[in-house]
Amino acid sequence: MRVPLSWLREYVDLPATETGRDVQAKLIEVGLEVETVEQIGAGLTGPLVVGKVLTIEELTEFKKPIRFCTVDVGSANGTGEPQEIVCGARNFTQGDKVVVVLPGAVLPGDFKIAARKTYGKTSHGMICSGDELGMGDDGSGGIIVLPPEHEVGTDAIKLLELVDEVLDIAVTPDRGYALSMRGVARETAIAYGLPLRDPALLDVPAPNSLGYPVKISDPMGCDRFTARTVTGLRPEARSPIWLQRRLQKAGMRPISLAVDITNYVMLELGQPLHAYDRSRIEGTIGVRRAEQGEKFTTLDGTKRVLDAEDLVITDDRGPIGLAGVMGGANTEIADHEEAAGTTDVVIEAAHFDAISIARTARRHKLPSEAAKRFERGVDPQAASAAAQRTVDLLVALAGGTAEAGVTEVIAPSAPHTISMPADHPDKVAGVAYGRETVVRRLQEVGCDVYGQDALTVTVPSWRPDLAEPNDLAEEVIRLEGYENLPSTLPKPPAGRGLTDRQRLHRRIGRALAGSGFVEAPNYPFIGEQIFDQLGLEPGDPKRRVVKLVNPLSDEEPALRTTLLPGLLGALRRNEGRGSHDLALFETGLVFQPRDEARIAVRLPVDRRPTAEEIASLTEALPVQPRHAAVVLAGAREQAGWWGKGRPAEWSDAVQAARALAAESGTELLVRQGQYGPWHPGRCAELAVVVADGDTSTEHVIGYAGELHPRVVKTLGLPARTCAMELDLDRLEDASAGVPQGPKISTFPVATQDVALVVDGGVPSAEVEKALREGAGELLESIRLFDVFTGEQIGAGKKSLAYALRFRATDRTLTVDEASAARDAAVALAAERTGAVLRGA
Repeated sequence: MRVPLSWLREYVDLPATETGRDVQAKLIEVGLEVETVEQIGAGLTGPLVVGKVLTIEELTEFKKPIRFCTVDVGSANGTGEPQEIVCGARNFTQGDKVVVVLPGAVLPGDFKIAARKTYGKTSHGMICSGDELGMGDDGSGGIIVLPPEHEVGTDAIKLLELVDEVLDIAVTPDRGYALSMRGVARETAIAYGLPLRDPALLDVPAPNSLGYPVKISDPMGCDRFTARTVTGLRPEARSPIWLQRRLQKAGMRPISLAVDITNYVMLELGQPLHAYDRSRIEGTIGVRRAEQGEKFTTLDGTKRVLDAEDLVITDDRGPIGLAGVMGGANTEIADHEEAAGTTDVVIEAAHFDAISIARTARRHKLPSEAAKRFERGVDPQAASAAAQRTVDLLVALAGGTAEAGVTEVIAPSAPHTISMPADHPDKVAGVAYGRETVVRRLQEVGCDVYGQDALTVTVPSWRPDLAEPNDLAEEVIRLEGYENLPSTLPKPPAGRGLTDRQRLHRRIGRALAGSGFVEAPNYPFIGEQIFDQLGLEPGDPKRRVVKLVNPLSDEEPALRTTLLPGLLGALRRNEGRGSHDLALFETGLVFQPRDEARIAVRLPVDRRPTAEEIASLTEALPVQPRHAAVVLAGAREQAGWWGKGRPAEWSDAVQAARALAAESGTELLVRQGQYGPWHPGRCAELAVVVADGDTSTEHVIGYAGELHPRVVKTLGLPARTCAMELDLDRLEDASAGVPQGPKISTFPVATQDVALVVDGGVPSAEVEKALREGAGELLESIRLFDVFTGEQIGAGKKSLAYALRFRATDRTLTVDEASAARDAAVALAAERTGAVLRGA
């Protein structure tokens, strides 16, 4: 909201010495975010005067049209003689009143004016446009042409109000009243302790049966509709300079008198209005919901297909306005330059449901000034005053006549009241304000307050954001000054540190970072098309998503069920920017919808929620397991003088999963798998065994390996990209606790190597499991160091070579003990997998 200081002074008698910076500081103290104070006309010095064009000579010998003009500027040039000026603009004629800057003046941007020779003539000054004076767009597209009543030689700096200060306020969504001069003036009056001249305090005639007929079919969407009619407007009437300048300073472009007046009143009172050309309305004005697929052309010339939730203004033909958002082209006010200008208008001042207007504006991508105010909350009691103010201005500036008819359709409603202990703000702030201060501050914002220890507060109509005691407490605290709140550090209870779960997550992050991965957190939003790109089956559980009502992007309206889309997107962006050797990881929540949707309870703020209340809230939320994922591409080990290096491959993704399992103290089962985006021949299925009492259950917690070439191509990823994702919560469930440090034995190790021949389809993990169990307690570690296939071992066979390390904690093992343990391991492997010692 742009607030000219000169306009603000009309409602609050600020000290003459107060600058925009001073007002900015005061408003910030009471909670308004004043971002900047713009110094309009800074550096502008005269002479800048009103002139009258006496003659125009067209200079035709140049590539572009040039005019040599003589202009009467009165005595402003010291001689009284006509001023000779060269000008290229064409939107003025002989006899027009224009704005002339004379030699010696300085325009905004330190543009110094002097007599200079150009196009074969000497130009003694300039005929000015709005842009040259820092006024902005006035709709003319050229030179400022003034109304004929202004005297030649008049100071144009004062006439055009070229020097002013404008406060730019960032209005938060809960303070819609501050999107008006009335609202900002009230805050200014409170900040300075001065009285307010409320512009909404007008004498408004009572509604009667003579007004324009209006029918409301949806009182929930429109609870108030005021209609007034003004006839006999002069079509040629234009907005006076003061009105145009106030609109320009507030960031709006002057259009026509009727439209400018409605915009002016909206800025002044915060009530959006609309003026209809009465001759273009057929029958009764109505308010209803649109029919699905109904078509309607708005003022911007766009033909829109309406939704059944859209609220529309209608006449007997159909829609004539998108309620609270934008009017229709079929009842547009005719411009004063058109052959048949508008002479009779119907003024609409209505109050619409905030949520309905917000959704309509977003649905049709129409962020209008009216919608911005309605969705933040408009004072319903201001509609009648806004309509009256509009009528008064039309009568005064366009010579119209206000008809006696006044239409008001109102849905009955009671004022909102809140019960609050008088000391509630004290408890919230930790400051003893006292009842008198609380009552005084609430009355300053417009509340009616009754009671002693228990207060009954009636909220003013312009503050729909005040809904509960804490809102009232906030009003008291902000007006008393946030800077006056005491600074107290919280005192955490002793003896509490990180939970086991938090420690695990930190260890996992450190382990991946130590393995060369870089953490890349991503937004948790996805589009459902990613599931097709990842190659997930139609019935895959990951396709069930939780959708957001108000997503940041329409292309990503759902919460993620997997971490891979975000990580793969980060990998693709880095690859596109020249980083080709990448290893990224992320740990974060994924979201799974519950089978039964529940409505969340609203937790109290005056006490700690009970365990039952917290559990109820948790049950209404989606299931949110924490996952860990990695993606790799390019070189895993760089080439250099130390060696050739090697590319990242599927085994690196598997090893990342093993590292996470090691940090949780969990035995990870790795076997061949096939799922979604992974290459069917280079995909490992990751599983754990979760113990539950005397029973144990095996759970698949993720997959690792190389991505399918089709997925790589679809997503634009580097060739042979690898990835891993697993469920950290399941991994934690299977954990045996914090892994213990190894006990170092002083006795030597005994190493035995075995090479086993098995069928090609037997997973090496099954062979390793059998060897581990068969070897018994003496086995310290086992490592697969070679896989061989060839004619020497037969078709359909493979040789797996393992290094087994045996050690005892209390003695040196003999060769016979180590060999016996090895033989037992081989025997169990032969029994379970059909393994045969190679060469046997």
